[in-house]
Amino acid sequence: MAVWIQAQQLQGDALHQMQSLYGQHFPIEVRHYLSQWIESQTFDSTKLASPVCRSRSTRQKLTGLNTAHVLLVFQSTYDRCPLELVRCIKHILYTEQRLVREATNVSGILGGMMDSMSQKYQQINQAFEELRLLTQDTENDLRKLQHNQEYFIIQYQESMRIQAQLASLATLPPADRQLREPALLSKKNTVEAWLTREANTLQKYRLDLAEKHQKTLQLLRKQQTIILDDELIQWKRRQQLAGNGGPPEGGLDILQSWCEKLAETIWQNRQQIRRAEHLRQQLPIPGPIEELLNELNSTITDIISTLVTSTFIIEKQPPQVLKTQTKFAATVRLLVGGKLNVHMNPPQVKATIISEQQAKALLKNENTRNDSSGEILNNNCVMEYHQTTGTLSAHFRNMSLKRIKRSDRRGAESVTEEKFTILFESQFSVGSNELVFQVKTLSLPVVVIVHGSQDNNATATVLWDNAFAEPGRVPFLVPDKVLWPQLCEVINMKYKAEVQSNRGLSEENLVFLAQKAFSSSSNNPDDYRSMTMTWSQFNRESLPGRNFTFWQWFDGVMELTKKHLKPHWNDGAILGFVNKQQAQDMLMSKPNGTFLLRFSDSEIGGITIAWVAENPNKAGERMVWNLMPYTTKDFTIRSLADRISDLNHLLFLYPDRPKDEVFSKYYTPPLSKAVDGYVKPQIKQVVPEFATANPDPASGNPTYMDQGASPAPVSHPHAYGIYPAMADSMLDADGDFDLDDTMDVARHVEELLRRPVESQWSGQQS
Repeated sequence: MAVWIQAQQLQGDALHQMQSLYGQHFPIEVRHYLSQWIESQTFDSTKLASPVCRSRSTRQKLTGLNTAHVLLVFQSTYDRCPLELVRCIKHILYTEQRLVREATNVSGILGGMMDSMSQKYQQINQAFEELRLLTQDTENDLRKLQHNQEYFIIQYQESMRIQAQLASLATLPPADRQLREPALLSKKNTVEAWLTREANTLQKYRLDLAEKHQKTLQLLRKQQTIILDDELIQWKRRQQLAGNGGPPEGGLDILQSWCEKLAETIWQNRQQIRRAEHLRQQLPIPGPIEELLNELNSTITDIISTLVTSTFIIEKQPPQVLKTQTKFAATVRLLVGGKLNVHMNPPQVKATIISEQQAKALLKNENTRNDSSGEILNNNCVMEYHQTTGTLSAHFRNMSLKRIKRSDRRGAESVTEEKFTILFESQFSVGSNELVFQVKTLSLPVVVIVHGSQDNNATATVLWDNAFAEPGRVPFLVPDKVLWPQLCEVINMKYKAEVQSNRGLSEENLVFLAQKAFSSSSNNPDDYRSMTMTWSQFNRESLPGRNFTFWQWFDGVMELTKKHLKPHWNDGAILGFVNKQQAQDMLMSKPNGTFLLRFSDSEIGGITIAWVAENPNKAGERMVWNLMPYTTKDFTIRSLADRISDLNHLLFLYPDRPKDEVFSKYYTPPLSKAVDGYVKPQIKQVVPEFATANPDPASGNPTYMDQGASPAPVSHPHAYGIYPAMADSMLDADGDFDLDDTMDVARHVEELLRRPVESQWSGQQS
């Protein structure tokens, strides 16, 4: 009962998905009144040979329901196949549990992430406050040291004056010299003793200050590591996953504010260390301070160099599938540019495309000057400072890859597996030319194509790389095989993003995909959890008996759904990932006219309608029929909803939803009535074996001509076959229409529809 209580608290799309589980086949009231009993069952199919509603205890729990009606429905629906009821309940329970789990996980994860993020931000801000106090403390100590040193120099000058006076006594008469010398000697000894003590004090002050600076720099380096190696790397990883359809990487404002605080603190400490060095040079005192200051100066320079070079980043990546002779854009940003006043002399950024091997050499600091693998037009851009946002960035708006130079490919590698990267580089100075930086950054891997037909294979390369690239890798190494559950996360993320839907791939969908990928018949998800899938299985080797790969088939499904089926997928009207045998098993226990929509196994980017109806060749026998798959070309002519509306023999969407209830909101409104005696033709889909008589024109509905009534004017450009095979010369061995034999008819029909109305009906008007 706990699941049902939580299921009723679902919201939005999750609630809609839960409610769509119920209908005449299993009323939601039954779920409500029997919730405790249902959730307490194991549903072992071997012990459930008869429908559950036959049990006396179950009947007693149906208080408040129209028991007779429920029993009648259950008996008529499940008497011939009681295990179908078991499967139905198990499916309902599984889906409810999944929806509840996802909702709980999302809220829990979001809450946990917010708590974790809040705690992390608090720690970072506390560290900045500690750095501010340390920097202020060393500033005060430096001023105190400077004051003491200035007083020391004054006293040292006094000592020199006394020395000069003592030297001048030699010119005086002995009596005068004896009279004045003792006092001067006493004063000299006093000043020298003070100078000795004060010199030791100054040395101690210098050493103490250096030690404090060491502590500050240690904390600075630690804070910088957290921000650059954790937060910024995580942002880059999110940016990479966003290329696969993950959530947006988020803005850079917080990261920039942290980096600017780092830059400000580093620069303050660097100036303090330089002032301490100046004081040492002004008053050299023997000791280890010179070496300490050199070490501090080297450390602080290294820290600021790391900060500057690491915060030169690509805010907007170039497209990872890059077509030659096509305009593309990218944005590069320096997070500390405004704080370090780099914009006072705006630097120029240059973009170059380089190969994987050239990227490896670049990261090894090998000489790759002027090396490139192609020519990019409009590849230079000056960084601009935006006063309102405080950002310094270069916007490449009109780049174009004019040509590409490919390297020798390895083994079975295709051109769509070859990876390149865009190198962005610049040079600028900081602090009145005190420091000069050469900065470089590499884009995410890009695959270069010259034709749109290469896009899906190139996308597969990018998808695999984005998903499985490890931080700090050698460009652009990725594992050759991954666990199936890892790949499931990736393709689910991509599917939801491409289809723009919160309804992702269910566990049943993923099992179907596993069966396809591994040529397996197991329905148990656990059987696939430890299995691995290689890159070759993913998008190099064709599926058994097909001329396309696993990815090419899946990408075709995404494209079709994105362009034409998105609302129906979101409504839960498309089961999609069901094979022909599964569809038959599901439909045979349903009334005639029940249909479902599944993606074609044999055609890329195809969806077919399967429905149950009588076998015209054998009285009393029922069978499942399958329309030839629809593709994008078909849906550009007539939508899925309209096609389903056309087919009067389709009555209920599986399991028992009246089709108009599901699809009517997507039907194209009826055409307006004839004007000036002219009738506008309209396309209608017809399946010959299931054609019905024309609607009555007097009813106000548009008049259609179907194939059964008048073969010539059939208005659909494809002739749709149905299978299993019937005794029809136009069907092939698989029960599919032979398009070569039927396209002539289709073209003739299409031509008829394109002719002006008056030429078609000339001589027939009064």
